[in-house]
Amino acid sequence: MLSPHVTRAPTPLSRLCALGVPDARTELERLVPQGHGWQATEVDNLGHDPGRWPAALVRPAALVQAWLAEASGTGLLACHWGLSVDRLEHTGGAWRALSPSGHTLGTAPCVVVASAYGVLSLLQGRHGFSADSLPLRPVKGQLSLAPLADRPRAPRPMRNSGVYVPDYQDQGLAPQWPTRIWAMGSTYERGCNDTEVHPGAHERNGASLQDLLPAAAAELRAQLAAGTLLGWSQVRCASLDRLPLVGAAPDVPAIVETMRTPGLRRNRKSLADAPRLPGLFVLTALGSRGLTLAHWCAGWLAARMDLDDSPLAAEDRDLEDAFDPARFAWRQARRQAS
Repeated sequence: MLSPHVTRAPTPLSRLCALGVPDARTELERLVPQGHGWQATEVDNLGHDPGRWPAALVRPAALVQAWLAEASGTGLLACHWGLSVDRLEHTGGAWRALSPSGHTLGTAPCVVVASAYGVLSLLQGRHGFSADSLPLRPVKGQLSLAPLADRPRAPRPMRNSGVYVPDYQDQGLAPQWPTRIWAMGSTYERGCNDTEVHPGAHERNGASLQDLLPAAAAELRAQLAAGTLLGWSQVRCASLDRLPLVGAAPDVPAIVETMRTPGLRRNRKSLADAPRLPGLFVLTALGSRGLTLAHWCAGWLAARMDLDDSPLAAEDRDLEDAFDPARFAWRQARRQAS
């Protein structure tokens, strides 16, 4: 679901979402016909900050495929599917992506690592990164869904502990999937990174749905007992402070050395001054807001790589410290030096 992140007072995440939601909605309207990967709706918030908010129900793969098709049409995109990058090495002013056997898969002066929780296995323990400077956490989520055979049980989606979608229609799904479904989800399992669909997670979705609409919860439990309930599961990547990591990757040893040198420490007053690894960028830890933030963050990063100045308006530039990938290494080094 693409919808505003509503808070009583502005937070860095709510401000980022206020930028990301209209940006993502524009991309949907531009590239994906409604009914073939998304549909406009509204959502009723029933818990904190109650109200009705504009929203869109989205099958993200439809938008990703549209982006790939558009980029392929430029002749500038080469896709290499099914390859495993084991590590990155920086030699001769360029980065090499190496397979587990040491074979070079690609070489470029700039690399963007955008592999969600996979960023951890690729970078941690290398280039000075540790669990403290790259604190990423897996958060598994499971969606419960089933074909919608009768009239929807509610006029629009409802949200409290999870989101109940009474009616989603999509003509672009694979043949084995129904074109009209209801859904409830998703679970939020911190520290879990498997993608198996588990009955226990269905039951937790049922308990959350009980608070929203008991009749729909009874239907979920009946279909679970009958073996007709469908499920989908994946792993979110979240940071320690639940904000994204987007931008130039920090040079952790150089940051530590900076903080150990009193003169340099006094002169470096801004996180933006933190030393960086040349040509290495990250975009990860979008948490539960991947659909909202992915395109906006990618656009910001592309502009930042090309421009000396920030693409953000002056009143929003403080947000850059909030999602700077160097923030954890910077804070850790400052604490150790103090």
